[in-house]
Amino acid sequence: MKTIAFFNNKGGVGKTTLVYHVSAMFAELGLRVLAVDLDPQANLTSMCVNDDEFEGLWPQGAHSCTLLGAIQPIIDGTGDIHAVEPYPIAFNPRLGLLPGDLGLTVFEDELALAWPRVVDRRIDSLRSTTAFARVISDTAGRWEADVILIDVGPNLGALNRAALICAEHVVVPLAPDLFSLQGLRNLGPTLRAWRREWQDRRVRNLAAALTVPEGAMNPLGYVVTQHAFRANRPVMAYNRWLEQIPSTYRRYVLDLADHGATTVDEDDNRLASLKNYHSLASLAMEARKPMFALRPGDGALGAQMYAVRSCYDDFHAVTTTIANRLGIVLPVINRTAK
Repeated sequence: MKTIAFFNNKGGVGKTTLVYHVSAMFAELGLRVLAVDLDPQANLTSMCVNDDEFEGLWPQGAHSCTLLGAIQPIIDGTGDIHAVEPYPIAFNPRLGLLPGDLGLTVFEDELALAWPRVVDRRIDSLRSTTAFARVISDTAGRWEADVILIDVGPNLGALNRAALICAEHVVVPLAPDLFSLQGLRNLGPTLRAWRREWQDRRVRNLAAALTVPEGAMNPLGYVVTQHAFRANRPVMAYNRWLEQIPSTYRRYVLDLADHGATTVDEDDNRLASLKNYHSLASLAMEARKPMFALRPGDGALGAQMYAVRSCYDDFHAVTTTIANRLGIVLPVINRTAK
């Protein structure tokens, strides 16, 4: 079972859309997938379920069916995590969701206090710090997941630190702009610091009764999103930022010296470059299904069906690239976009 977090310090880069579609494509290709919404904005959850279903995740105002409900006993000081059933997604029974919750932010202060105390082998602090990892592991085991994809918010706070120690690998979505480049400069050193600090805490607590995640956070590569194309080439306004992505990623995320003037298309660290699919996004939200699975009955007509097929090819490519880099065997290729 592989665990992949999608993370960038810069918001608005299509991160949640990427998680949603890669999760759906993994399921389309035959794997059992658990998508985990650890962004307190719960955007991944809102993409997967409609408003009535969302309300059903909070029976009688309680949040027992979400990630918040799973950790509520720790927040209340009454116990440890409790099991949450993965939420099956209607368009593919192999895709399950661990729902997010706006209330997750209440856990931030507890996580910030717990982090330094883990060094002192305080079991309550270790219980808090590993809560997300243990909930995810338990849920993925019951779902019999082959792969876990985690969506996290665009910040470098304690909540995301606890989320990232769950991940073996990290994919960085970014847009070709100045702010994404600055996000890379912040992200790389922070990931390395979190990894070093967690390894120290983990080694000190290996004898604890709790499961302690490895927290490898290995950078797997980046995905350039929201390209503006003209004649199959990025427009001039984006080129100046595109040209800086390979060296910035290599220097700040991988902590390696720049090895020359590599373009994005030639860069081995690039997993994919994805276009903006414009009108397909709103149709997909209305239908509560991936853009690549839209049909004429969902309102995708004429030229839009060509865009659906192109979208399928793009997400098939990025998903298989991720699978190949992680040694994941894809059992089925069953193209649904006709």
